[in-house]
Amino acid sequence: MSKEKKNEKPKQKAEELKEQDIPAEDEAQSVQGETPDISELTEKAAKADEYLDKYQRTLAEYDNFRKRTLKEKEQLVSDVKIFTVTGLLPVLDNLERAQAAAENESDDNPLKQGLEMIYRSLLDEFAKLGVKEIEALGCEFDPNVHNAVMHTEDETVAENTVVEVFQKGYEIGGKVIRPSMVKVAN
Repeated sequence: MSKEKKNEKPKQKAEELKEQDIPAEDEAQSVQGETPDISELTEKAAKADEYLDKYQRTLAEYDNFRKRTLKEKEQLVSDVKIFTVTGLLPVLDNLERAQAAAENESDDNPLKQGLEMIYRSLLDEFAKLGVKEIEALGCEFDPNVHNAVMHTEDETVAENTVVEVFQKGYEIGGKVIRPSMVKVAN
């Protein structure tokens, strides 16, 4: 298209508009394309703000969901660990009883050596899981980690001191999974 043909169309439009008696301000809008009102722009800005707000809220909800899911997974791992260790504690108790019974045997007895190896292996696995024995003998009685099943009058030790441990207690990460069963001096 030549320059003359390109210029002819806007001129024709302007002439058509003049014939229709449209005011000059509206002529410019009609020729260049319609410009939106301020109210329309305000409405669009409000809509954009609304979408931005929804996006930010959705993003925050997703972040909270991700954090909550991670926390739930960590709690589940902890619960499974505690459940498993709690089931194995009677096995550990029985191994300790078997070792106590085999104390009178000679050190080169294969049965005694086998019991010792199994016991050490189980304690090593517990250590990997973060299981710790609760100190009790000679410590001050703490109802949070000790279960007093007997009391005794003993003048040689201080009051509320654990004098005998009937069953060892264990904890994982500061959480008691089994309290120590003890005898306490009054």
